[in-house]
Amino acid sequence: MKVLIVGSGGREHAIAWAAAKSPKVDKIYCAPGNAGIGQIAQCVPIGAMEFDKLTAFAKEEAIDFTIIGMDDPLVGGIVDAFEAEGLRVFGPRKNAAIIEGSKAFSKDLMKKYQIPTAAYETFTSAEEAMEYLKTAKMPIVLKADGLALGKGVLICQNREEAMDGVKTLMMDKQFGTAGDTIVVEEFMTGREVSVLAFCDGKTVKCMTSAQDHKRALDGDKGLNTGGMGTFSPSPFYTEEVKEFCETYIYQPTIDAMAAEGRPFTGILFTGLMLTEEGPKVLEYNARFGDPEAQVVLPRMKNDMIEVMEACVDGRLHEIELEFEENAAVCVVLASDGYPVSYEKGKVITGLETFSDKEGYYVFHAGTKMTEEGMVTNGGRVLGVTAKGADLKEARKNAYAATEWIHFDNKYMRHDIGKAIDEA
Repeated sequence: MKVLIVGSGGREHAIAWAAAKSPKVDKIYCAPGNAGIGQIAQCVPIGAMEFDKLTAFAKEEAIDFTIIGMDDPLVGGIVDAFEAEGLRVFGPRKNAAIIEGSKAFSKDLMKKYQIPTAAYETFTSAEEAMEYLKTAKMPIVLKADGLALGKGVLICQNREEAMDGVKTLMMDKQFGTAGDTIVVEEFMTGREVSVLAFCDGKTVKCMTSAQDHKRALDGDKGLNTGGMGTFSPSPFYTEEVKEFCETYIYQPTIDAMAAEGRPFTGILFTGLMLTEEGPKVLEYNARFGDPEAQVVLPRMKNDMIEVMEACVDGRLHEIELEFEENAAVCVVLASDGYPVSYEKGKVITGLETFSDKEGYYVFHAGTKMTEEGMVTNGGRVLGVTAKGADLKEARKNAYAATEWIHFDNKYMRHDIGKAIDEA
């Protein structure tokens, strides 16, 4: 079969890598892709939001199956556009992708269906939000309602930071229209865990757990980023926690979406906080996490394409997901200065070292092929993933592998998975 993947980051490289392993797949295209993806797929110069061009390409090339990797096209209705042309596509429709596209919608959904989450208030007026914050308990969390590249969440330690946060989101419009509405949420403490699940509108099949590191600097300091590294599985996601979440969070969420006339087919990403009162939902995403995909997919034994087809056909109940009894750690190599300002065009060396190393992977995010060779072309440049018998070994292997790669202004966190040592 011919497969088209829509997106251009490390997540899409991981999806392309998993698709290439499937005996069902003969040819992979990726729009627009990146230099790393180009080594296993044919990259097509069509943007992820160019729905008409993408559907025309899919029809012209007789694409059998399309996988949407990114949040923007999903929230924008790309799945509806493909389905309208009679094309098979994996991902939630626009009316279901709103679970990520609007934090206010997802919070209201959880409140209505009694899915555990933090207490919150929603505001469309900066003045009203500031008035509320005058008496609110600190610290507090401010969230832009819409998509903000994973960076629209502000954790404010005091009232002054909270007021500045409202100004940043609603008045200065740092994230554009995403901040027209904001959610002000109680600050929860505990361990964070990410769980990705395949869904077919009725059935939920959870993948192995993972944990992301959002902040730019060691010790969870600095600005929020798209993700600086991740590990899988989380030692804090015990069997007891898993059972609770399956009973009170994942299945109720899918049931709630169906009850609202928004059946969810695709990947449901649930960000959890393991609080003293039990697991609560931090946020939902409507696609694979990036870089969570880079540690979860290499550990999955199933044929990913087979599972995705079962989701689209409404027969996910027939599938049993299987994962390797090991661990994986991904360390993101970024351009120094990310997520604010950074230089591009730095030559990357050492990538060939991965070609004959079993259990070691390098997923491209911001790269480009030039006459000089492979160069940096973004803030997050590469995701270096390694497996190990356990998390400590995987962490050691991943950090060793980061030393194989060189480029000017290379930056990474040095404490990805450090929580493992405290488990």
